[in-house]
Amino acid sequence: MDLQVDVLEFRVPVENNKTVFVWNIDPGRAVDQIYSALWSVFSAFGPVYLLKVCPNAPLAPPGFYALVKFYSCAQALEAQRRTDGQTLFQNTPVKVRLSSKQTPHFLLNNSPPLSHARCLELASHCLGFNGWTSDVVTIKELTNEEEEEGEEEGGVRRRRLRFGCLVELNFPHHGRTTKGAAVVEDSFTCTGPEVLLQKRCKLMKLVKDKALVQAFSTVLLILLGNSKVMVELKQTSDQLEAEDNQQVLQVNEFSWTEFPHDDDDDDDDDDDEGWPLDLTVS
Repeated sequence: MDLQVDVLEFRVPVENNKTVFVWNIDPGRAVDQIYSALWSVFSAFGPVYLLKVCPNAPLAPPGFYALVKFYSCAQALEAQRRTDGQTLFQNTPVKVRLSSKQTPHFLLNNSPPLSHARCLELASHCLGFNGWTSDVVTIKELTNEEEEEGEEEGGVRRRRLRFGCLVELNFPHHGRTTKGAAVVEDSFTCTGPEVLLQKRCKLMKLVKDKALVQAFSTVLLILLGNSKVMVELKQTSDQLEAEDNQQVLQVNEFSWTEFPHDDDDDDDDDDDEGWPLDLTVS
Protein backbone atom coordinates (compact mmCIF):
# COMPACT_ATOMS: atom_id res chain seq x y z
CA MET A 1 0.00 0.00 0.00
CA ASP A 2 1.45 3.35 -1.07
CA LEU A 3 1.55 6.11 1.46
CA GLN A 4 -0.36 9.28 0.78
CA VAL A 5 1.53 12.48 0.09
CA ASP A 6 2.80 13.88 3.38
CA VAL A 7 4.77 16.98 4.35
CA LEU A 8 7.45 16.95 7.04
CA GLU A 9 8.88 20.01 8.75
CA PHE A 10 12.03 20.19 10.81
CA ARG A 11 10.03 20.80 13.96
CA VAL A 12 9.14 18.67 16.98
CA PRO A 13 6.08 16.58 15.98
CA VAL A 14 3.30 17.47 18.45
CA GLU A 15 0.30 16.22 16.49
CA ASN A 16 -1.47 13.33 18.21
CA ASN A 17 -2.15 11.61 14.88
CA LYS A 18 1.58 10.95 14.64
CA THR A 19 1.54 9.01 17.92
CA VAL A 20 1.12 5.22 18.12
CA PHE A 21 0.51 3.28 21.36
CA VAL A 22 1.56 -0.34 21.76
CA TRP A 23 0.43 -2.55 24.62
CA ASN A 24 0.09 -6.23 25.58
CA ILE A 25 3.88 -6.43 25.55
CA ASP A 26 4.96 -9.55 27.43
CA PRO A 27 7.01 -9.13 30.65
CA GLY A 28 9.62 -11.75 29.74
CA ARG A 29 12.14 -9.30 28.25
CA ALA A 30 14.23 -6.45 29.62
CA VAL A 31 13.26 -2.88 28.76
CA ASP A 32 16.28 -2.34 26.54
CA GLN A 33 15.49 -5.52 24.59
CA ILE A 34 11.90 -4.40 24.06
CA TYR A 35 13.08 -0.95 23.01
CA SER A 36 15.49 -2.42 20.45
CA ALA A 37 12.84 -4.78 19.07
CA LEU A 38 10.20 -2.04 18.79
CA TRP A 39 12.66 0.35 17.17
CA SER A 40 13.54 -2.27 14.56
CA VAL A 41 9.85 -2.84 13.76
CA PHE A 42 8.55 0.73 13.68
CA SER A 43 11.53 2.56 12.18
CA ALA A 44 10.97 0.45 9.07
CA PHE A 45 7.87 2.56 8.38
CA GLY A 46 9.69 5.88 8.55
CA PRO A 47 11.84 8.09 10.78
CA VAL A 48 10.85 7.90 14.45
CA TYR A 49 11.14 10.96 16.68
CA LEU A 50 10.43 9.29 20.01
CA LEU A 51 10.09 5.77 21.39
CA LYS A 52 9.47 5.05 25.07
CA VAL A 53 8.84 1.78 26.88
CA CYS A 54 7.24 1.75 30.35
CA PRO A 55 6.05 -0.97 32.75
CA ASN A 56 2.30 -1.39 33.20
CA ALA A 57 0.61 0.31 36.14
CA PRO A 58 0.88 -1.55 39.49
CA LEU A 59 -2.74 -2.75 39.39
CA ALA A 60 -2.51 -3.95 35.79
CA PRO A 61 -1.16 -7.37 34.73
CA PRO A 62 2.64 -7.57 34.44
CA GLY A 63 4.00 -6.34 31.16
CA PHE A 64 4.87 -3.19 29.26
CA TYR A 65 3.40 -0.57 26.97
CA ALA A 66 5.13 1.78 24.55
CA LEU A 67 4.70 5.10 22.81
CA VAL A 68 6.05 5.64 19.29
CA LYS A 69 5.98 9.11 17.75
CA PHE A 70 6.62 9.55 14.03
CA TYR A 71 7.37 12.69 12.05
CA SER A 72 4.71 11.65 9.52
CA CYS A 73 1.03 11.05 10.26
CA ALA A 74 0.73 8.86 7.14
CA GLN A 75 3.61 6.65 8.28
CA ALA A 76 2.16 6.42 11.79
CA LEU A 77 -1.16 5.27 10.32
CA GLU A 78 0.55 2.72 8.08
CA ALA A 79 2.54 1.38 11.04
CA GLN A 80 -0.63 1.01 13.13
CA ARG A 81 -2.50 -0.83 10.40
CA ARG A 82 0.27 -3.30 9.66
CA THR A 83 1.35 -4.10 13.23
CA ASP A 84 -1.94 -4.24 15.17
CA GLY A 85 -2.71 -7.82 16.16
CA GLN A 86 0.69 -9.10 15.04
CA THR A 87 3.11 -11.02 17.25
CA LEU A 88 6.05 -8.90 16.02
CA PHE A 89 8.88 -9.98 18.37
CA GLN A 90 6.94 -12.11 20.88
CA ASN A 91 4.66 -15.14 20.95
CA THR A 92 1.42 -13.23 21.64
CA PRO A 93 -0.09 -10.46 19.50
CA VAL A 94 0.24 -6.82 20.52
CA LYS A 95 -2.39 -4.12 20.31
CA VAL A 96 -1.43 -1.01 18.39
CA ARG A 97 -3.61 2.09 18.30
CA LEU A 98 -3.29 5.56 16.83
CA SER A 99 -4.09 8.48 19.11
CA SER A 100 -7.44 9.98 18.16
CA LYS A 101 -7.48 13.03 20.41
CA GLN A 102 -7.42 16.37 18.60
CA THR A 103 -4.20 18.30 19.05
CA PRO A 104 -4.72 21.71 20.72
CA HIS A 105 -4.03 24.71 18.48
CA PHE A 106 -1.59 26.23 20.95
CA LEU A 107 0.65 23.18 20.49
CA LEU A 108 0.43 23.24 16.71
CA ASN A 109 1.34 26.91 16.56
CA ASN A 110 4.23 26.67 19.01
CA SER A 111 6.05 23.54 17.97
CA PRO A 112 9.78 24.13 18.60
CA PRO A 113 12.40 23.46 15.92
CA LEU A 114 14.29 20.20 16.00
CA SER A 115 17.67 20.12 17.67
CA HIS A 116 20.80 20.12 15.54
CA ALA A 117 21.27 16.35 15.90
CA ARG A 118 17.61 15.68 15.04
CA CYS A 119 17.83 17.87 11.92
CA LEU A 120 20.83 15.89 10.67
CA GLU A 121 19.11 12.61 11.51
CA LEU A 122 15.87 13.46 9.69
CA ALA A 123 17.60 14.94 6.63
CA SER A 124 19.95 11.98 6.29
CA HIS A 125 17.12 9.47 6.75
CA CYS A 126 14.91 11.03 4.08
CA LEU A 127 17.52 12.34 1.63
CA GLY A 128 20.59 10.21 2.24
CA PHE A 129 23.97 11.44 3.41
CA ASN A 130 24.76 12.89 -0.02
CA GLY A 131 21.35 14.51 -0.44
CA TRP A 132 22.30 17.78 1.21
CA THR A 133 25.33 19.88 2.09
CA SER A 134 25.97 22.81 4.42
CA ASP A 135 28.61 25.51 4.25
CA VAL A 136 29.54 28.29 6.66
CA VAL A 137 29.25 31.55 4.69
CA THR A 138 30.66 33.63 7.53
CA ILE A 139 31.33 33.35 11.23
CA LYS A 140 32.30 36.45 13.14
CA GLU A 141 33.04 37.48 16.69
CA LEU A 142 30.73 40.36 17.61
CA THR A 143 32.20 41.13 21.02
CA ASN A 144 32.66 44.87 21.55
CA GLU A 145 35.69 46.48 23.19
CA GLU A 146 34.10 46.82 26.64
CA GLU A 147 33.03 43.19 26.68
CA GLU A 148 36.46 42.09 25.40
CA GLU A 149 38.21 43.92 28.24
CA GLY A 150 35.82 42.48 30.83
CA GLU A 151 34.89 43.83 34.22
CA GLU A 152 35.88 43.15 37.79
CA GLU A 153 33.32 41.68 40.22
CA GLY A 154 34.69 41.09 43.70
CA GLY A 155 38.20 40.75 42.31
CA VAL A 156 37.10 38.19 39.70
CA ARG A 157 37.22 39.11 36.04
CA ARG A 158 34.03 38.67 34.04
CA ARG A 159 34.01 38.36 30.26
CA ARG A 160 31.31 38.34 27.63
CA LEU A 161 31.67 36.79 24.19
CA ARG A 162 29.29 37.04 21.25
CA PHE A 163 29.49 35.25 17.90
CA GLY A 164 27.37 35.42 14.75
CA CYS A 165 27.19 32.90 11.93
CA LEU A 166 25.57 32.59 8.51
CA VAL A 167 25.16 29.09 7.04
CA GLU A 168 24.05 28.02 3.56
CA LEU A 169 22.10 24.78 3.18
CA ASN A 170 22.02 23.14 -0.25
CA PHE A 171 19.96 20.31 -1.73
CA PRO A 172 21.84 19.63 -5.00
CA HIS A 173 19.48 16.95 -6.31
CA HIS A 174 16.48 19.25 -5.88
CA GLY A 175 17.92 22.61 -6.91
CA ARG A 176 17.08 24.24 -3.58
CA THR A 177 19.25 26.51 -1.41
CA THR A 178 18.43 28.34 1.81
CA LYS A 179 20.31 30.16 4.55
CA GLY A 180 20.16 30.39 8.31
CA ALA A 181 21.72 32.77 10.81
CA ALA A 182 22.21 32.88 14.55
CA VAL A 183 23.92 34.93 17.24
CA VAL A 184 25.01 33.38 20.55
CA GLU A 185 26.63 34.91 23.58
CA ASP A 186 27.92 34.00 27.02
CA SER A 187 28.98 35.86 30.14
CA PHE A 188 31.45 33.93 32.26
CA THR A 189 34.22 34.14 34.83
CA CYS A 190 37.56 34.22 33.06
CA THR A 191 40.23 32.59 35.20
CA GLY A 192 42.82 32.25 32.48
CA PRO A 193 43.51 32.00 28.73
CA GLU A 194 42.51 28.31 28.68
CA VAL A 195 39.00 29.16 29.88
CA LEU A 196 38.69 31.89 27.26
CA LEU A 197 39.85 29.57 24.48
CA GLN A 198 37.47 26.77 25.53
CA LYS A 199 34.56 29.20 25.68
CA ARG A 200 35.35 30.59 22.23
CA CYS A 201 35.46 27.06 20.76
CA LYS A 202 32.14 26.11 22.38
CA LEU A 203 30.41 29.29 21.23
CA MET A 204 31.68 28.90 17.67
CA LYS A 205 30.35 25.34 17.51
CA LEU A 206 27.05 26.36 19.08
CA VAL A 207 26.46 29.29 16.73
CA LYS A 208 27.14 27.10 13.67
CA ASP A 209 24.71 24.48 14.95
CA LYS A 210 22.01 27.05 15.67
CA ALA A 211 22.43 28.69 12.28
CA LEU A 212 22.00 25.30 10.58
CA VAL A 213 18.87 24.62 12.66
CA GLN A 214 17.47 27.97 11.53
CA ALA A 215 18.20 27.06 7.90
CA PHE A 216 16.46 23.69 8.25
CA SER A 217 13.41 25.43 9.76
CA THR A 218 12.60 26.82 6.29
CA VAL A 219 12.70 23.38 4.62
CA LEU A 220 9.74 21.15 3.77
CA LEU A 221 10.19 17.48 2.90
CA ILE A 222 7.35 16.24 0.70
CA LEU A 223 6.98 12.47 0.89
CA LEU A 224 5.35 10.95 -2.19
CA GLY A 225 3.49 7.66 -2.38
CA ASN A 226 6.19 6.15 -4.63
CA SER A 227 8.77 6.53 -1.82
CA LYS A 228 10.34 9.57 -3.47
CA VAL A 229 11.04 12.79 -1.61
CA MET A 230 10.78 16.38 -2.85
CA VAL A 231 12.34 19.41 -1.17
CA GLU A 232 10.57 22.75 -1.04
CA LEU A 233 11.24 25.94 0.91
CA LYS A 234 8.79 27.87 3.03
CA GLN A 235 8.33 31.49 2.02
CA THR A 236 8.74 33.47 5.21
CA SER A 237 8.97 37.17 5.94
CA ASP A 238 12.49 36.73 7.31
CA GLN A 239 13.81 34.87 4.28
CA LEU A 240 17.57 35.33 4.18
CA GLU A 241 19.31 36.77 1.13
CA ALA A 242 22.94 36.27 0.26
CA GLU A 243 23.72 39.98 0.18
CA ASP A 244 22.46 40.46 3.76
CA ASN A 245 25.42 38.76 5.43
CA GLN A 246 26.18 41.59 7.83
CA GLN A 247 22.57 42.38 8.72
CA VAL A 248 21.62 38.74 9.12
CA LEU A 249 23.99 38.29 12.03
CA GLN A 250 21.78 40.54 14.13
CA VAL A 251 18.83 38.11 14.17
CA ASN A 252 18.02 35.02 16.19
CA GLU A 253 19.97 35.79 19.36
CA PHE A 254 20.52 32.94 21.81
CA SER A 255 21.97 33.08 25.28
CA TRP A 256 24.50 30.41 26.21
CA THR A 257 22.76 30.08 29.56
CA GLU A 258 19.79 28.59 27.71
CA PHE A 259 22.06 25.83 26.42
CA PRO A 260 24.24 24.67 29.34
CA HIS A 261 25.65 21.85 27.24
CA ASP A 262 25.45 20.74 23.65
CA ASP A 263 23.68 17.43 24.16
CA ASP A 264 21.19 17.37 21.31
CA ASP A 265 19.59 14.15 22.47
CA ASP A 266 18.04 15.83 25.49
CA ASP A 267 15.05 16.89 23.42
CA ASP A 268 13.67 13.36 23.77
CA ASP A 269 11.98 14.66 26.90
CA ASP A 270 10.47 17.75 25.27
CA ASP A 271 7.37 15.87 24.24
CA ASP A 272 6.63 13.99 27.45
CA GLU A 273 4.05 16.26 29.00
CA GLY A 274 1.25 14.09 30.29
CA TRP A 275 1.67 11.14 27.96
CA PRO A 276 -0.10 8.86 27.65
CA LEU A 277 -2.83 9.74 30.15
CA ASP A 278 -3.99 12.85 28.28
CA LEU A 279 -4.34 11.03 24.95
CA THR A 280 -7.06 8.79 23.59
CA VAL A 281 -6.78 6.07 21.00
CA SER A 282 -9.04 4.86 18.29
